Amino acid sequence: MAEVLPVRGLLYDPARAGRFDDLVAPPYDVISESDRAALEAKSPFNIVRVDLPQGNREEKYRNAARELRRWIEEGILRRDRAPAFYRYHQIFSLAGRQHTRKGFIGRIRLRRFEERVVLPHERTLSGPRLDRLELSRACRTNLSQVFGLYSDPAGTVDAEFGPLDSAAPAIEARLGVVVHRIWRLTDVAAHQRIAAAMAEKKVYIADGHHRYETMLAIRDELRPQARSPRSSVEYGSMFLTAMEDPGLVILPTHRVVHGLPQFQLPRFLERLRPRFEVEKLNAASVGDLRTALARRDRSFLLASGGEVMLLSLQPGAEQAVAGPEPLRGLDVPILHALILEEILGIDRAAQERQTNLRYVKDFDAALEESRRPDVQAVFLLNPTRIAQLKAVADAGEVMPQKSTFFFPKLASGLVLDPIDPLEEA
Repeated sequence: MAEVLPVRGLLYDPARAGRFDDLVAPPYDVISESDRAALEAKSPFNIVRVDLPQGNREEKYRNAARELRRWIEEGILRRDRAPAFYRYHQIFSLAGRQHTRKGFIGRIRLRRFEERVVLPHERTLSGPRLDRLELSRACRTNLSQVFGLYSDPAGTVDAEFGPLDSAAPAIEARLGVVVHRIWRLTDVAAHQRIAAAMAEKKVYIADGHHRYETMLAIRDELRPQARSPRSSVEYGSMFLTAMEDPGLVILPTHRVVHGLPQFQLPRFLERLRPRFEVEKLNAASVGDLRTALARRDRSFLLASGGEVMLLSLQPGAEQAVAGPEPLRGLDVPILHALILEEILGIDRAAQERQTNLRYVKDFDAALEESRRPDVQAVFLLNPTRIAQLKAVADAGEVMPQKSTFFFPKLASGLVLDPIDPLEEA
């Protein structure tokens, strides 16, 4: 099944580059223009200069490659001498509780989704795929990791990192409200035990579908230059964490519908009622709204026209959702199939273009969006559960894009992984 290997990572040398706090960045796809300016102001070596370079379409990729090459030549980035699995902790607070998500960074042999070893769980957008492909062609380096999950109820893999977890980390960086810590596991015997345990498992992509598809495309392009079936181009860079990890958190992404010229709330509610129970919650506080939603499966809140309603699927109505049983029982596919597409006419092509639809992660911010004059409806959702994600992926299906939000995001710039067809992994 999954073939994982340690990697000789390309890491910042703090003696030359400075504090790690000033060097790492969030993933490229959550960085606004103002965010990028703030990150660039932290350091001339912040990874955002490479991962989200400035310039026109072609020039920006050349700029990224030139900057990365200069950092390597000047010793800002140095390649580790010994292969390692990099233990990675993320410490964060949520709803008044502190969490630590634990996993490790390594290489994984790239497999197409139809091979059923590395599995997706949601649809992707074409624009980000093309951007990441051009950047990877120019830089020949994985600048960040795809986030993957595996099942390990006995904790066999995690136990190999136990001694490291109580030691001082090699790297510590604070990015916003999250602390990122990295250790190096260089013991060869431990590497072999981890590889053997992972060989029995499937890996489920939690976040980074676009980057995984990019790694597949780069592999196929560079294969003719490789001299070995174990060339580094055959492997991708991935952060792997157990589904059973207590620090694993999934949050929902809410849907905002806007700019529909013919939308009328009374008519919309009339079309909903054959399949949904509609319960008005107008006088409820934000806390009450959260509680009402959390108590119901196959339900979501509708905020529209100054009203808030709880929409709950009628028994049997899930049969109208295309696909196997695991997909029919999930809130996001129900919302997309029976409301966004069937009633509102926002088809998959419009969803990909984000025509009449945008996404908001924060519950309060989504409610506030519903008060805007150009917004017709806001749908607030419960988070997808790990067991649901696994069931959909195992069934060979995918959910709509942005069905899950794994919090927090991985940091870019902690461990870089060169792509060299002449190097054996």
